Amino acid sequence: MELVDRKQDQEILVKWMKVFPVVAILGPRQCGKTTLARMLNADHYFDLENPRDAARLDQPQLALEDLKGLIVIDEIQRTPELFPLLRYLVDQAKDRKFVILGSASRDLIRQSSESLAGRIGYHYLGGFRLQDVGPEKMKDLWLRGGLPPSFLAGSYEESYLWRGQYVTTFLERDIPQLGITIPARTLRRFWLMLSHYHGQILNYAELGRSFGVSDMTVRNYCDILEGTFMIRILQPWYANAGKRLVKRPKLYIRDSGLFHTLLSIEKQEQLYSSPKLGASWEGFALDCVSRALGKENGDLYFWHTHGGAELDLFWQQGGQNWGVELKHEDAPRLTRSMQTAIRDLQLAGLWVVYPGKSSYKLAENVRVLCLSEIGTTWDYQ
Repeated sequence: MELVDRKQDQEILVKWMKVFPVVAILGPRQCGKTTLARMLNADHYFDLENPRDAARLDQPQLALEDLKGLIVIDEIQRTPELFPLLRYLVDQAKDRKFVILGSASRDLIRQSSESLAGRIGYHYLGGFRLQDVGPEKMKDLWLRGGLPPSFLAGSYEESYLWRGQYVTTFLERDIPQLGITIPARTLRRFWLMLSHYHGQILNYAELGRSFGVSDMTVRNYCDILEGTFMIRILQPWYANAGKRLVKRPKLYIRDSGLFHTLLSIEKQEQLYSSPKLGASWEGFALDCVSRALGKENGDLYFWHTHGGAELDLFWQQGGQNWGVELKHEDAPRLTRSMQTAIRDLQLAGLWVVYPGKSSYKLAENVRVLCLSEIGTTWDYQ
């Protein structure tokens, strides 16, 4: 399999490692966490899915306390009792650093933050970035998603088959290993139903009625899928009390390839004829933009009034407000909704991101930007 240089993620990890004695790489299964960690040339590597490495850590203090340098522990969610020991080890030896890898964000963050407060930094690793594969492969990345085995498969058919098995394995093996006892068939049906709400306002009560369960059960299922990086719950921004604003979150399937698998979309022509084309592109572009902003896992919102004005992404940076509109159009124009968002949210700048090839200004503080031009850092000039 071709090796893709994930330079930006390597640079982020090196920066985190200078600040924190423990760095956690969090992300879904098969997103490349292990490959990225091995690029760090660690002095010691433990993979807790390897029976030999797991046996070496049966007595973790004896195994780890004499080690120096960089120590990587993969699939650490299997042994959460290691977290208190890591605190002791990094406090005892300043020349010892740990990189830990895990696939379940919420529980890992809770368990690690309780023991390693002030000693740990978190880096979310999704699939390949657009910058990793190059703008000329944007359509392939959109269709196949960023999970390396899917993107690098030899054909669309092989990619689609791999993603189908990934969904099955996730539901039948990974979810039970996290101690979650929901039947795989039930969660598959729920995940499939969620795919039809991709890019829409999430109504837990409505979903519960459709699925025949309570809204609390729906919230629990959503928490599981969000905590394992399968879906993104985007929260609304409603600081402006003078407007009647939507206060329910939006839902997206995180990986565009998995979204297409759930919709049985295998090839480009099927995607372009799908009624979900616009929603698919919105979710894909949202992921690309959030990663370019360095906000993969939080601090991004959407804004929507009951009067119809909306903004796909809103965030604050440097004491100012900023926004992004995601448009699957040939030549986006300035709309009344954009003007309302600029005025009501006091935006310092608004970018309209679209799949075209030319960037241009719509107004003094509004710029149309090609998705393929989004760089490794966001330009606030």
